[in-house]
Amino acid sequence: MSGAPVPMCDPAAEYGALADEIDAAVRRVLASGRYILGPEGAALEAEIAAFVGAPHAVGVASGTDALHLALRAADIGAGDEVIVPAFTFVATAEAVTYTGARPVFADIDLATFCLDPRSVERCLTARTRAIVAVHLFGQTAPLAELAAIARERRLVLVEDCAQALGADDSGRRAGAWGDFGCFSFYPTKNLAAAGDAGMVTAQSARHAERLRMLRHHGSRQTYLHERLGWNSRLDELQAAILRVKLRHLEAFNARRAALAQRYSALLAGTPLVLPTAHGRGRHVWHQYTVRHRRRDALRAALGEAGIASMIYYPLPLYRQPLYAAEHAGLRLEAAEEAAATVLGLPIYPQLSDADQRRVCEVLAACA
Repeated sequence: MSGAPVPMCDPAAEYGALADEIDAAVRRVLASGRYILGPEGAALEAEIAAFVGAPHAVGVASGTDALHLALRAADIGAGDEVIVPAFTFVATAEAVTYTGARPVFADIDLATFCLDPRSVERCLTARTRAIVAVHLFGQTAPLAELAAIARERRLVLVEDCAQALGADDSGRRAGAWGDFGCFSFYPTKNLAAAGDAGMVTAQSARHAERLRMLRHHGSRQTYLHERLGWNSRLDELQAAILRVKLRHLEAFNARRAALAQRYSALLAGTPLVLPTAHGRGRHVWHQYTVRHRRRDALRAALGEAGIASMIYYPLPLYRQPLYAAEHAGLRLEAAEEAAATVLGLPIYPQLSDADQRRVCEVLAACA
């Protein structure tokens, strides 16, 4: 089956759709001469806080920094344990390790790919200080249950919202439930910068103030450094680009939802296990992830047809070389099953109906 290549994501096409607005925003910043901690970043923080429904938002240099600095702002450190899902990108666990704390890996619900609260409860110890709930692939983890565990045990609840800006649970958006909500604006995300960028939402003014210090060398006043900090500032160019794209996010997320619905209709009746929405709120479909026992063969067939696909993620985190020695005896059933069978299909707002049909025709022929 021939045709033009179909990528997993197309940042250039998104730029093309918004080029006039983005170019004007970039020219505005360049002409201003203000490139760090200026009005664009402050405006984006206010707009993200309002969009999410959180009292505070603090821009940082990346989604990984968002997680790391949130944990630091909560005084997580050596001797503490932080529960994280075993099936997610490594940054979630890395951020814990950066603090000196120990990531403890919990299993997922295979239907949603998000944390299983029952597994979280089995991971609790006297050293547990926080839970990181990853809203994987575009829908929220079971926030009411996780928030109840956190309240009962007086734990910090951190939402990893890197893939879920605009998702909600029971009418409350991702990033507004926990003590912190951590967002990535990596170029493939639903809200995408032209480089690395991130944001942390916070419920308390004290935490927001700490975050602002930590991202800026531990300083509130020039050349006065009160805490050990980092250089993790969201620059004005990225902020200006993100402000343009934020105005279009709802429409882009709606297009993703339409594509996901169409995938499910076109692939119905195939042997593929299709992704499901939990029904508690909006799924923003950062990824459309199917499962199949012959995943690698399906991926090879797609590749031969010029169609991209991705395995998010091929190993549970406790089997990554970084963590494997410490967790040699650990095996979490759902995380193992997901890692062995998942396959992400192309999904982005500019994906054409014709290209999506090609993806489905190839899959149906070889599944």
